[in-house]
This record gives sequence, structure tokens and C-alpha cells, in this order.
Amino acid sequence: MDFLIGGLAGAGATIVTNPMDVVKTRMQLQGELRARGTAPERYKGIFHAVYVIAKADGLLALQRGLAPAMWLGFTMNSVRLGGYHTAISHGWTKDKNGNTVLLKAMLCSSISGMLSGLTGNPAFMLKTRIQASAHPSIAVGRQHRYKGMIDGIRTVYRTEGLKGFFAGVNATCLRLAVGSAAQLPTFTIAKEYLIARGYLQNSPMTLAFVASLGSGVLCVLIETPLDVANTRLYNQASAASGKQLYSGVMDCLTKIYKTEGLHGMYKGLGPLYLRIAPHTTLSLVIWDTLNNVLLGYRKKS
Repeated sequence: MDFLIGGLAGAGATIVTNPMDVVKTRMQLQGELRARGTAPERYKGIFHAVYVIAKADGLLALQRGLAPAMWLGFTMNSVRLGGYHTAISHGWTKDKNGNTVLLKAMLCSSISGMLSGLTGNPAFMLKTRIQASAHPSIAVGRQHRYKGMIDGIRTVYRTEGLKGFFAGVNATCLRLAVGSAAQLPTFTIAKEYLIARGYLQNSPMTLAFVASLGSGVLCVLIETPLDVANTRLYNQASAASGKQLYSGVMDCLTKIYKTEGLHGMYKGLGPLYLRIAPHTTLSLVIWDTLNNVLLGYRKKS
């Protein structure tokens, strides 16, 4: 049940945040391996990106890749949130007095994040490629022309084999391990801090909302360079084509820094924050609320 609740929380939050994910993906691919100012700037900012995407591809293009994004939200968060909640339930994150130990919580959340990267990678890859596909007038990066998620699965399997579904998996596992270690313990400790001081004890949803706010900020600052690398690795050509730009996550980060500078490492920071912050808040609030409902049901039965 812990894993189902985690999955539902992630999938539910994805519906709201997917448009910012589309914008983030396009902005991260813009000017790929080009020095700043030498490539056409299709997207000049968050609101300009929303405008040109809606104008060129239609308003529904802002929800492009929603099916694999929801698949990702469910599979990834069922493992990440479900695994972390299991660790909490078994006391693996606490000391003998029942207080959360930061290092223990970071270790448990990091492991659950890394495992979620393995399970969610195929959906993550498909989502990124579908979101990047655009009208030629605003296209950036390599264009994978899939007709939808099912067509994408068939095409990847036919042209790249099973290995194709795990492109960029090292970057994904690293990003989620680091991001989860920053996000989930922060959320847990913030909740405990507020409760210990008598705040919001009778308002669990508000408590979860307030505790989740700081998690989003910390996540974005730590995750952005790895998220940029993720997007680039997912969207590049297959190894069989001989046209790969990057051999792995460190090669990707090195090339981005050398050609695009620190700015390149933080491309899409704005839309990534506008995606992660509400996604973090929504998923953690939904997750916490469903866990409270389940706990109340168990107490009654």
C-alpha cells in the first residue's frame, strides 16, 4: 500500500506540472553545445516559451508527453516515496527516542531515489523525447518523431533494442539519489520541527504544504545540472547511429561547462523550479494525506 500511495501522489501531481516540464525540456536543449549568444534563441524565457509553443504547436502541446510523464510519476514515486515511507515505518531513519537522524534519512531516501531511477528511466526517456518534438520553426535539439507513447516504445525497441530504454540511466539514478536525499529528509525534519513547537498539529494538509516548500527550493539548486545532463542524454541519438554527443553523464557535464559555461549547467532553472516546487508540494501533500487516511483506517479496524 505504501508503494501504491507514493505512485498515486506522483501521478496526480504530474497532471498539473507537465506544462512546465515541456518548457524546461525545450530550454535545456536550446543552444546545445554552443557558446552563449551564438545560437538562435527560440525560447527567451518561461512566458515567451509558453507563448511560442502554444502559437506554433497549439495549446495542447503544453501537455505533450503527459502519458509517459504520468507513467513516470507513478513508477518513480511508488518506489521513491513508498520505499522512504517503508523506511520510516520500520524506524530505519530514527534514533532510539523516535527522532529523525539526518544521515539515516538521507541514506534511506538516497537509496529509494536511486532505485526509482532504474524503474522510471524508460518513461523518463520517452517523456523527454516526446516533449522535445516541436514544429520546425521552434525545434531545438534532436527531434524524435513519435506518434505517442506506444509508438515511441515500438520505435525505440525496434531501432535501439532494450538498451535504448536505459539511455541516461546513470544520470537519472545519480540525480534522484541526490535530489531525494535533499528533499525527503528536509520534508520529514521540517514536519517534526513544526509539530514539536506546536504548529499546525490539527491541520495535517497545511503542515505538509508548509514543510514541502523548502524541499522544492533545495531540490532545484542541487538537481539542475544533473537534470540538464539527463535531458541531453535522453534526447541524443542512439549509440548505433554513431552520432552520439555524449558518452555518459560526466562527459555530458564537462562538455556543457566547456562550451556553454555555468549558464549552460543551469538552463531551464526557472521552469524546473516552477515544475519541481509545485510537484514537490502536491506530491508530498497528497502522499502525506493518503498516508494519514490509511493510518486512520488502520486504527479504526
